Amino acid sequence: MAINPGEETKMQMFIWNNIFFSLGFDVRDHYKELGGDAAAHAAPASDLQGVRAYAALDIEGLCTLGTVVVDYRGYRVTAQSIIPGILEREQDQSVVYGSVDFGRTVVASQEYLDLLKKAGNALKILPHKVVNEKGEEVELCSSVECKGIIGNDNRRYILDLLRTFPPDVNFLMLEDVELCKEAEDAGFPRRHRHQLCTLRQELVDAFVESRYVLFMKLAAYHLHALENSQGAEEEKKEVTEGVDNHKEVIAKAAQGVGSLKDTEFDVRFNPDVFSPGVKPAADEQQLQKEKHLVVEAAKYLITEQLPGFVKDCLDHSASPVDGITLSEALHARGINIRYLGTLVNIISSVEQLKYLHSIAMCELICRSAKHVFATYLQAVEACHLAQAMSHFLNCLLGSASCVALLPEDRTNGGRRRGRRQRRHQGPVQDSTEWTQINQRSLFQQIKVEMESYYGWRPQDPQPTSIEELCEPLGLQRIILLRNFCHKTGLQLAHKEYGLEHHTRPPFSAEDVLQVFPLAKHVHPRASDALHFYATGQSKIQQGFLREGYDLVSEALNLMNNVYGAMHPEIAQCLRLLARLNYIMGDYAEAMAYQQKAVLMSERVNGIDHPHTITEYTHLALYCFANSQVTTTLKLLYRARYLMLLACGELHPEVPVLDSNIGLILHAVGEYDLSLRFLENALKLNIRFYGIRSLKVAVSYHLVARAQSCLGDFRGALQNERQTYTIYKAQLGEEHDKTRESSECLRHLTQQAVVLQKKINDIYKKNNATLPPLQIQAPPQSNVLEMLNIINGILFVQISPQDIENFKAELERRQAKKSVPLANANGDAALEDTPEVSVEVSSR
Repeated sequence: MAINPGEETKMQMFIWNNIFFSLGFDVRDHYKELGGDAAAHAAPASDLQGVRAYAALDIEGLCTLGTVVVDYRGYRVTAQSIIPGILEREQDQSVVYGSVDFGRTVVASQEYLDLLKKAGNALKILPHKVVNEKGEEVELCSSVECKGIIGNDNRRYILDLLRTFPPDVNFLMLEDVELCKEAEDAGFPRRHRHQLCTLRQELVDAFVESRYVLFMKLAAYHLHALENSQGAEEEKKEVTEGVDNHKEVIAKAAQGVGSLKDTEFDVRFNPDVFSPGVKPAADEQQLQKEKHLVVEAAKYLITEQLPGFVKDCLDHSASPVDGITLSEALHARGINIRYLGTLVNIISSVEQLKYLHSIAMCELICRSAKHVFATYLQAVEACHLAQAMSHFLNCLLGSASCVALLPEDRTNGGRRRGRRQRRHQGPVQDSTEWTQINQRSLFQQIKVEMESYYGWRPQDPQPTSIEELCEPLGLQRIILLRNFCHKTGLQLAHKEYGLEHHTRPPFSAEDVLQVFPLAKHVHPRASDALHFYATGQSKIQQGFLREGYDLVSEALNLMNNVYGAMHPEIAQCLRLLARLNYIMGDYAEAMAYQQKAVLMSERVNGIDHPHTITEYTHLALYCFANSQVTTTLKLLYRARYLMLLACGELHPEVPVLDSNIGLILHAVGEYDLSLRFLENALKLNIRFYGIRSLKVAVSYHLVARAQSCLGDFRGALQNERQTYTIYKAQLGEEHDKTRESSECLRHLTQQAVVLQKKINDIYKKNNATLPPLQIQAPPQSNVLEMLNIINGILFVQISPQDIENFKAELERRQAKKSVPLANANGDAALEDTPEVSVEVSSR
């Protein structure tokens, strides 16, 4: 029952179990100047980002509200815990900090100000003063929308944190702001449907860190220039003059990075600097500095983060598999999803990133379709939901012409019963407008959404259907269906859908089983466990495997105590422990840990999630090490099937799977099938890594081995010769790999000669039958070694002599560096000489 049942459905609010529920609509023109319903829909997600940031700091005495944002059947619902006592008084009387009317009346509390300044240092929020309607200057350390309320439990709560981070000027039409050339070339500034666009916390942190690095470089440069400009007679100047010189150096470096202070590095952001209706109290010069920093942060996203992400994908340090992992990768670099259209435009011409272009386009289409779908469902009666959803799917993905069918029980009696039932559900629009949509009109709406929200429009000739848009990308409709269901919460019946059928629609109302709510919330973190985990990873990278193993095990115990039995981070711990056991030679323990990781990833991430695919691949390797060949092939086939379902065959991870499958099939004597997988892996590796890559060299070698087992020695020689050429060019003639390839070439040549002699003997004796080839299956140790190489596991053998040579080289380099330092400083002690320790852990 709503607490205001007499009002319109969109305006109704609910309280259940001490949780306050509200819908994402601008019911009282609260967001009228910021974008109306679009701003009201975006505000809860922005507020959640602020809650997440403040909750992670855990400032003593400062409390946030428990907040969950739920998207369900086209509606956005915000669920928040209730401040004790807030319902017993008016909000205007409760607020002791902030503003309830976007800056007209502003109040502040010194107690709140002290708490928020502690948080502001970590969140890079600048304390600033604003002028209220009475002309009074009020100091804030947050946006004006942030409100502070003291509950009846005497706790200090903050809420409405939607402007915690600085605004994104690339999406604000500001007259007094000039963007950089790169942003203008990309089509910015772009008008967005609301004015609540803010930068992500990850971008703010990356920007401040880059500015600090630049500050240190500038300070060192100016200090070096100052020392060189001083003559010998100036070396005996007084200490005060030296201090003044250093102040001048710091001032120049601070000016170079846009610091708000001349005496130190100070890069923080005023979240209200571009807020409409807020009157700043700062002088014009200070205000321009604050605006310049916000503009520079937005420029940093365009000029550094987006190109950096593309570069990471080009060198394969990042390779998203689907829309979920693409969003995670973008967010990790502080790139908002509204830049998706800009990213598509950047990578569309990069041949090596065609797979990423396809994934990004799939995400663009599905997100735009989700926006249209949400509006579409709001006009559908509850009794027609299944029919409406199946009709939308048919218009989106089907090839046949679609006609919406109403339920057969829509008789007069059925209508009367429906009305009686809906009296208890509030006023619902009795409309069949959803039946008027068709494939052409839906595609036009999606195109409009892609251009207005994401800033992307297709090139001429303009596509007229989803099929025409997806065909040049090689994007399969089943991939779109999977992505769209993930984004909307749709659960469909498990069956084969004829998406290519031209005579009947693929979906019916019976296929729609359920609609799940999609919730966004704050994930509590086990901070101590994460510290142990990070320290363990650091130890492992340094070569201390046993110490790292103990630390990760301790992290796993702590996570089990904090999170319970199931959590994605526990699955990561189990995966790392399995890998460590494998490296240290305990294959049975590695398989046991990895089985737990697979089961947990299936439960917490999903059976088709990219992380689950990775877990399958790792488990397959450990199963083969434990001589479970049949299970290994089943796991690899499953992983490959899920990869094709998630992104198709054109992805850098597919050749890894194909190489694994081909190598194991070769080990069990299935040479024909093995060769097909290995040749496909070779083709994809050449596409993604280039003809001179070491990965391609390994693929050529594997294909040559399979061909030699089939008696095709000519093809095997050609492929092995390619391997030798690549190794010789990349590693040199004296490298072990080059020598191994040369020996393999010699062996294949001998085999080819022997085979040719046998053929000649047969012709001389007029014998029409060729004796079968004597092929010996490779030993498991050899296959396992190749599997390790394919999966990026390298065991480096270091002899005692190598260690001694390494230490001698380090000592020689340190002695060489110390000579100019001693000449410059006379007899000064070398206090800053770094110590290098070398420790080797044997397997």
